[in-house]
Amino acid sequence: MNATPANVPPIVNPAASNKRTLRKLFLTLFLRGRSSRGLRKEGAPKSVGQKLALTLVVYGGIGFLIASAFKTQPIFSLSVYLHAMTFVFLGMFVASSAGEVLFNKEEGDILMHRPVTSRELLWAKIGVMVEVSLWIAGAFNLAGLFYGMANTNGGWLFPVAHIASTILEALFCAGCIVMVYQLCLRWFGRERLDALMTTVQVCVAILFVLGGQLLPRLLMRYGGALNLSVKTWWLWILPPAWFAGFDDALAGSGQIESWVLAGWAILTTAVILWVAFGKLAGDYQTGLQTLSETNSPPRKNKAGRRWMESLVAQRPLCWWLRDPVERASFLLTAAYLFRDRDVKLRIYPSLAPMLVVPVILLTQGHMRGGSDNFGLAFAGGYIGLIPLLALNLLQYSQQWLASDIFRAAPLAGPAKLIHGARRAVLCLLTLPLMVAAGTIIWFLHNENSQLVLVLPGLMTLPIYALIPCLGGGGVPFSRPTEEAKSASRGVSMMGAVFVAMGLSAASVAAWSGGWFQWLVLGEGVTVIGLYVLMRSQISKAPWRSIE
Repeated sequence: MNATPANVPPIVNPAASNKRTLRKLFLTLFLRGRSSRGLRKEGAPKSVGQKLALTLVVYGGIGFLIASAFKTQPIFSLSVYLHAMTFVFLGMFVASSAGEVLFNKEEGDILMHRPVTSRELLWAKIGVMVEVSLWIAGAFNLAGLFYGMANTNGGWLFPVAHIASTILEALFCAGCIVMVYQLCLRWFGRERLDALMTTVQVCVAILFVLGGQLLPRLLMRYGGALNLSVKTWWLWILPPAWFAGFDDALAGSGQIESWVLAGWAILTTAVILWVAFGKLAGDYQTGLQTLSETNSPPRKNKAGRRWMESLVAQRPLCWWLRDPVERASFLLTAAYLFRDRDVKLRIYPSLAPMLVVPVILLTQGHMRGGSDNFGLAFAGGYIGLIPLLALNLLQYSQQWLASDIFRAAPLAGPAKLIHGARRAVLCLLTLPLMVAAGTIIWFLHNENSQLVLVLPGLMTLPIYALIPCLGGGGVPFSRPTEEAKSASRGVSMMGAVFVAMGLSAASVAAWSGGWFQWLVLGEGVTVIGLYVLMRSQISKAPWRSIE
């Protein structure tokens, strides 16, 4: 009498079903993007590895080079370098993607009325971000696993320990950013959230780069040895050292200091995850609700628009923007850079490291008390990459469908729209950052006669500003935001960084050899020729296929 009828379906746990469904949903969005335009189901990637194949190969090559350079070092030193660079890669990926993943207004219209708790939604999104982060971290650390296993202080335990510490590091990075966002929601509310999120992401990006770059350089001053003392107090405030201590405790020296750092890594990560995904999970739902609300724009925004329009009407900008289409594109780009939350969260955190890395290199040379010509030359080349990065990022927007109006306008091609956006980036982003970087370089570098070493790098700036525009690319706000591109964009930037490093090395060699002026002359002729050819190609470029 108590037997269950055969036609009664099994009881399904709704919470477990929600978690699986949401995770599958956000993973599919990551793999295919949020746009159906141009999507082919049979050609869509089926896994994160297939989606990020080129990115993973590049990260794996960089990891191989770093692990090869430190294969003879103690386990702690090898782990510090691996965790420091992993910290930078994961931190930058999560910081650049978290804003558009966590707070997407379109999702609220679909999900907010369904029986989905804020904790389930938050865990599903972060689960996908952590999975992608682990793919990136795994590719970068693959060579290091074998080098650590072959190390005299390592052994078969090193891969196990390093994989565990890397997973812990990925959770730490995701938890930190989510916790900071939710604290901003709780403390400051809806009115100041947009501006605060941009500021927070910029600060987080700077902290991740500093944490990943400073620890290896500080450790070099102590010969790679771990010794917790008054002189090495900085180990406690740099997270890569915590996770490197985890590796050293289980598969390295096993000294008591390593166990202390490993325990601190586990404790800190556990506390951050508990606060971010437990204690503050309710604030995430509040944030989604408030972000979906529409408020009338304040009056000062209109004044801001009048101020920008009056600035464009003044010399010398009025000479530079004589064409009305280029001027309209300039004003549109400026409005998004100053007012659109999605664009600000994507642009400004990505540009923050452009100042941090040159400052670290110059500070290191200043602390050594010697000349750091390469750091000075590389600072110029690194600053020259600003328009390349900014124009690549400006192509993406949550309002990308509105760009179809560009094609309906009586324009022969996208050239004028591209040039307007390019000039907005040069004027509103590149020029202020160049002034800030120049001021920092002038204060940090004692020998003013060597400041001309930044010139070869800065001369490449017009070329880098045209590269995203080739073939009709670089049309502002014309492509959908896809979280996958936050990782894949790093590949092109790494290639450009390697070019900047090569040019910096050539500049230092030319300075030492006494033929620096000939290098500048030859580069100037090359840049002018390339600029004319690229401008001609962009002017003739047709609209890209809408699919």
